[in-house]
Amino acid sequence: MRGSKGGRQQDRPSSGYIYLVKSPASNEMAVCAWDSVLYPGTSVVAPSRYGLDLGVVVANADRLDREYRPGDPNVRGCCDYAELWDGVGQEFGGNDEVVYDDRPDEHQCLSCKGCIPPIEPRIVDLNEFDVQWIDRLATPSDLTRYQELSDQEEEAMRICREKIAERKLDMKLVTTHFLLGEPKVIFFFTADVRVDFRELVKDLVSIFKIRIELRQVGVRDESRVLGGLAVCGRDYCCHSMTDTLNPVSIKMAKEQNLSLNSMKISGPCGRLLCCLSYEYDFYHEEKRNYPPRGSRLKVGDDLMKVTEVNILSKQITLSGSEGRVANLPQAALVFNDHSNRWEVRREYVAEFLSV
Repeated sequence: MRGSKGGRQQDRPSSGYIYLVKSPASNEMAVCAWDSVLYPGTSVVAPSRYGLDLGVVVANADRLDREYRPGDPNVRGCCDYAELWDGVGQEFGGNDEVVYDDRPDEHQCLSCKGCIPPIEPRIVDLNEFDVQWIDRLATPSDLTRYQELSDQEEEAMRICREKIAERKLDMKLVTTHFLLGEPKVIFFFTADVRVDFRELVKDLVSIFKIRIELRQVGVRDESRVLGGLAVCGRDYCCHSMTDTLNPVSIKMAKEQNLSLNSMKISGPCGRLLCCLSYEYDFYHEEKRNYPPRGSRLKVGDDLMKVTEVNILSKQITLSGSEGRVANLPQAALVFNDHSNRWEVRREYVAEFLSV
């Protein structure tokens, strides 16, 4: 039951394997089903948000619905190293003849430089999931065709930019993509105002003779599609790891004691860094184990103020009278439920006063 659209979708089994499939063109994710085991890096032709297109399997999806438990260190995500398989190219006598590797399927993680041990996919009841089926595994001809279409995209962008200039439309063309599974080309653009591009579509249809789709995206989506290097030196998170642009607030930066300088906590898109949300839950959970900043603790006969809480080093800084400063580990603190306040353990008080 491999590969088929339309009526044959109804013949699919009620159980199978589900995978997270990433579109290399738009870097968007989709959960798709297949009737056998696939490993990260497998190239497939699968439904996407924009139509049937080439995709790459990045993770098993049968465990994605598991709820996060606070404090759980075994959090798993997509494989950041999954790439399209394009065969092994060899040259013979100067001819660019490509010989595709026909070795048995092997789990990519066995030879990967990456992060976590692999988890074998498991069969699930597909009636419980709203998923579409992978159309087929990508063949060498599919990969060759995908590369040919990719080579045409730069010329398509040039033509579209010329037509935008002729029509004097207030829009910025971001990128262009030809779908592999159907005759359609998509033009992604940004604009500050609503744009009437009906005449532009007619111009493009007369040139390309296929279905034309123009999609307006935001500034964060522009970074997600184009990609680039972030301030950390890695690829943009929205481009390499996720297509979900979750809200990020300044409160997340405050919770992590980060600088509130917008230049330091904003990404190239001009919005707050997506990574501010990654560790927010950790800091929020860990701060329950520390007295709030600004609160006061009694150390011997001195009442000292908490001036800093460092979650990473598991220490707090106290300041007292006459300029006295103390650094105490988190292990020195205990919350007294009876008095409803934080206290310093006696053994640490004695050690501190003896200094």
